[in-house]
Amino acid sequence: MKKITILLAATFIAVSTMAQKPVYIFNGKDLTGWTAHGTEKWYVENGELICESGPDKGYGYLSTDKHYKNFILTVKFKEEANGNSGIFIRSSIDGTTISGWQVEVAPAGMHTGGIYESYGRGWLIQPKPEDEKMLNATGWNTMKIKVNGDEVTSWLNGKEMVHIKDEKIGQGVGFIALQIHDGGGIKVRWKDLKIQELPTLK
Repeated sequence: MKKITILLAATFIAVSTMAQKPVYIFNGKDLTGWTAHGTEKWYVENGELICESGPDKGYGYLSTDKHYKNFILTVKFKEEANGNSGIFIRSSIDGTTISGWQVEVAPAGMHTGGIYESYGRGWLIQPKPEDEKMLNATGWNTMKIKVNGDEVTSWLNGKEMVHIKDEKIGQGVGFIALQIHDGGGIKVRWKDLKIQELPTLK
């Protein structure tokens, strides 16, 4: 009996430390699994998720109903008009005041792929200027974000943009969210939002 118990315990640990298969977190039809915050516009068109400034021209967020700790997220985005947006990780929100970390999505030269701490320390790390040229300002881009423990890495169109190891991020808990920046005139298209959850133990 003791050997069986040990074997079962070992099996449980092995299963719990395995990465899960990637799954889509946007179904291409509606906002099931997501919650909007603020008065800005979020809607689905031709299988794409679109964020667009509303009449209030304020900040807007669309957050996952589920919390994600360790994961690899891939998403495609296309900036239209002013594409100032972002992807938040391990975040929480009160109204439209968000607490967490943003992987920047922005027009050319505005640090897409960098990491910004909202209502906190501000910019934690920005890409090298030459790497920011990876952004396709008029077409589709692919962002990949790996969050594991206290480390975050971002890639844009296959190029590693930043890597950071930060104790505060490591302690973070919360959802993933897409942002509309304030100021008005913003429109961004998103598609193929896919996540692979990673094991809690390293």
